[in-house]
Formats: sequence, structure tokens, C-alpha cells
Amino acid sequence: MITIAELRARHNKMTQQDLADKLGVSVASVVRWEKDITTISATSLKKLALYFNVSADELLGINKNFSA
Repeated sequence: MITIAELRARHNKMTQQDLADKLGVSVASVVRWEKDITTISATSLKKLALYFNVSADELLGINKNFSA
């Protein structure tokens, strides 16, 4: 799983405010996602994945090699 904070750090040390502006959300939303206080909406998850060019599965920590 890759975290939003890690993605921001890899992206020229992007601030939470910068990311909020890019996604059209409040900085408080980004803070709450990073602290795992609230869950990200499907719309914001899609925007985040597209912006950072990662899969939603990576952001959600879904391992496709999981066997039940």
C-alpha cells in the first residue's frame, strides 16, 4: 500500500494544500484522509489515482495475489 503522504513526498514534496487545490477538495479533507479519520470518496479516489498515476488498488492496499 502506498500512502497519500508518500505520494506527495515523491511529487516534489507537494503540500497538503497543493494536493487539495489539484483535487478540488479542502485541505482538511486531505488531512483527514492521511490520518485515516475519514474515508475517501470514490470520486476523490479516482482523481487521486489519476493525478499520481497509480491504481486505486494501490491506494486502498488491495493485493491482487491474495488467495482465500
